This record gives sequence, C-alpha cells and structure tokens, in this order.
Amino acid sequence: MILNRISFAIVVLVFGMATVSSAWAKKPAVDNEGMELVRDSELATVYADPGADLSIYNSVWLKDAEVSFRKNWQRDQRRTSSHMRVRTSDMEKIQDDVATLFREVFTKELTEGGYQLVEEAGGDVLLVRPAIVNLDVVAPDVGNSSSFSRSYSNRAGEMTLNIELFDSLTNDKIAKATDRKRDYDRGYAEWRTSVNNRAVARRMMTVWAKALRSALDEARASTARTE
Repeated sequence: MILNRISFAIVVLVFGMATVSSAWAKKPAVDNEGMELVRDSELATVYADPGADLSIYNSVWLKDAEVSFRKNWQRDQRRTSSHMRVRTSDMEKIQDDVATLFREVFTKELTEGGYQLVEEAGGDVLLVRPAIVNLDVVAPDVGNSSSFSRSYSNRAGEMTLNIELFDSLTNDKIAKATDRKRDYDRGYAEWRTSVNNRAVARRMMTVWAKALRSALDEARASTARTE
C-alpha cells in the first residue's frame, strides 16, 4: 500500500536522523539488494525497502551484537602503552562486555516502549541483527597492569554500529543502517576506568536504541492516524 510506503519512509527518516557522527558521502540511490537510500538523513547511511511496513511489529527478536575491534588495535595499544600489555583474553572480555551492554541498553529501551523481547520468529516479530565494528577503546582498563599504573586519555574512544532489520518469518530485509559514534575530546587527559568507559559506551548505544524505538513508534502512530 502507498500508505505503508509513506509510513516506512517516515520511520526510517527518524531512524537515520536520530543518530549522530556519520559523515555523509555519495551513495548509490539503490544498492545491490534493491534497497533505496534514505537521502533525507544527513547523519547516517540508511537503506530501506520502500514497500515494507514497520507498524505490524509488536515484538523484537534481538540477536547478540557481534563486536570487532578496529584493525591493529591490539598492536597499537602495545606500542603506545609502556606499562600495560593488552592480551587476547582482555580483548575477548571487552567484546563480551560490549555485547552484554548493547543487549542491556536495547532491552531496556524497547521494553519501556511496550515492545516484547522474544527469541523466536512470529508474524509480529522484527528480527534485529546488530554488529559493533571498528571498536576503539583509547585507554582500556584491562586490570593486568601495576597497581600504581593508570591509563589516561582525552576521550574514551569510538565505535560504529551496523544494524539490519528483517521480517522474522520471511527473513526479508527491511532496512539497514550504519552509524559511527566518537566520544568528544575533552581537551585534557583524565583517568580512564572500566566504569567511565562503560558509561560513554552506554550513552552511544542509548541513542541507537532510542532511534529504533522511535522508528517503531512512528510506524504505529502513522498507521493509527489513518484508521
């Protein structure tokens, strides 16, 4: 229906505009999957199926976020830190922590919005596949350094979200978006701990979670206004 197409264009616009940090670049109007570029969003790269309708989804099947570091992150950490060596086990723990935090943030936002979190396909279930890529923790608190050593930096780091939305029954892709977030430079170095690094990551993820909730809410509202 034309109505559904208009509704979905609105919600993807909300999804794109709610994010920050991605620089706009020239992209093909239609990608190799036949999805259309959402040009009205200047802050994220968003492609969507213009014929899809988000208003039918009341439940979300949120897959675990895949997490990967930026290229050569471990090597660069070893070069720049004289008192700390980041081990592979440290990286794995950070990845697990980021994935756990992502689920926590999205679950809280979606359930507060009235959406049920499920782990199986259904007619009203939206399947969400997230991935955190290019994770760059500037000063990780890995806990294997001297008790007299501390890590300082002007900012916590950055990460990029790649997220895809599917109909859980048909596995048809509805939309995909990419957004990069970077902690601001404070202009001075401060002690970085796992607590404040986590707080920065939570703020970044909360914006993404609110964007998804807003997209679903707007789809429902658009449908309700036409009934």
